[in-house]
Amino acid sequence: MINKIAAVVIIGLMLIGMSRSALRAQETAKPRSVWDGVYTEEQAKRGETLYARECASCHRGDTGGEEASALAGPAFLANWDGLTVGDLYQRIRVSMPPANPRRLSRRQITDILGHMLRANGFPAGKTELAQEAEEMKQVRIETNKSKANE
Repeated sequence: MINKIAAVVIIGLMLIGMSRSALRAQETAKPRSVWDGVYTEEQAKRGETLYARECASCHRGDTGGEEASALAGPAFLANWDGLTVGDLYQRIRVSMPPANPRRLSRRQITDILGHMLRANGFPAGKTELAQEAEEMKQVRIETNKSKANE
């Protein structure tokens, strides 16, 4: 009888621990905005170098060109406003560079995203942009800072 009670108590404690872990995971996965400092300055600098090597020939710096659209500025922001950094990551991952899609590593793409966020005037933070697509899906691209606070 004591063994059964002990087993029930242990299972109950395990369930409480698991539910607390799940709750903490949900709390850390709260939606954020690009205004929350989701990349670091160092990451953006690495991304700037990669961008110049991998992207600038088509996108002509950040302003766009005949072949490709701008990756910074009003036109870019209008296209991506309300979507997530994860959506943008996915677009880059499956289609860039056009001649050899999927060639860039997760880190290279997130570094390039850091550069793009900085080029669009979003503030840097203390932690790098996560390389996990699901975490990036929690970061919304908001054109106006006031929208991010809604």
